[in-house]
Amino acid sequence: MRHSTLRQLEVFEAIARLKSFTRAAEELFLTQPTVSMQIKKLTDDIGLPLFEQIGKKIYLTDAGKELYQTCLGVFEHFSRFEMIASDMKGLKSGKLRLAVITTAKYFTPRLLGMFCQEYPGIDVALIVTNRERVLERLSSNQDDLYILGQVPDAVDAVAEVFLDNPLVVLASADHPLSREKKISIERICDERFVMREPGSGTRMATERFFLEHGYKLKVRMELGSNEAIKQAIIGRLGIAVLSRHTLALDAPMGQLAILDVEGFPIERHWYFAYPSGKQLSIVTQTFLEYLRQASNYLDDLSCRQAISGHCPLLKSHVAISR
Repeated sequence: MRHSTLRQLEVFEAIARLKSFTRAAEELFLTQPTVSMQIKKLTDDIGLPLFEQIGKKIYLTDAGKELYQTCLGVFEHFSRFEMIASDMKGLKSGKLRLAVITTAKYFTPRLLGMFCQEYPGIDVALIVTNRERVLERLSSNQDDLYILGQVPDAVDAVAEVFLDNPLVVLASADHPLSREKKISIERICDERFVMREPGSGTRMATERFFLEHGYKLKVRMELGSNEAIKQAIIGRLGIAVLSRHTLALDAPMGQLAILDVEGFPIERHWYFAYPSGKQLSIVTQTFLEYLRQASNYLDDLSCRQAISGHCPLLKSHVAISR
């Protein structure tokens, strides 16, 4: 084991947690051959197989299970040292690891840009992915902080509201209903809907709203991204319920309309979360206080406008994981 590298352990931990060589390679920004080579070297050093494959599924061997627990301990010690070093340096330097759901990408870069402008020594690693993977990262304590649109019920975590997240009904600008006022819920349910994938927080909130009013939506299409849904709306494939934050600068201007539907917007919120019992670094604590003032930084006009995903103030990579 003395010849094994921290990178090899990092690759092994990602595969063991994600149960996939492909997803581990995506998360670590490595090619699959590189991931396979690192695991082969680690397996040779240990002298025991770490994984076994049955069908298309990957399982840990007994040796793999023991090594996984060892990895968690090693990374926890490194994380604790990073936090201590960051605290010793104060806010002159440090690192903030943040994982957010895809819809949060419309405002998170702007918040981070203003934060990094105030604290230029802070480096930020930002992961943008779907709700399922954010919850996976939260449950395994991979990052400093998480931003999502719904309180994680299945994970023991601290969560707090920091920003409104209104859901609106969107249609193409030339849709007949775009000129109507006070559209009834019954009428809107006659339309075909374009929805996010099952498990999406937006989809769950939308379906819950209509079920509470005794209606079931006619789903014409399911798409995995807000951008694809907006293009489908413009292509007159249906209407959709999305966060108002998705009306960003990269949206086709003037081609989308917010419909005036009874009961809308659905009032939801953005939450920041972290595992219960987690010791927060001084950098994370400072960013949390910053988030609590987020509504002052992002006024209603800013929420309606696009906030592009590129932010030159970030000394980091922005990884959009699918």
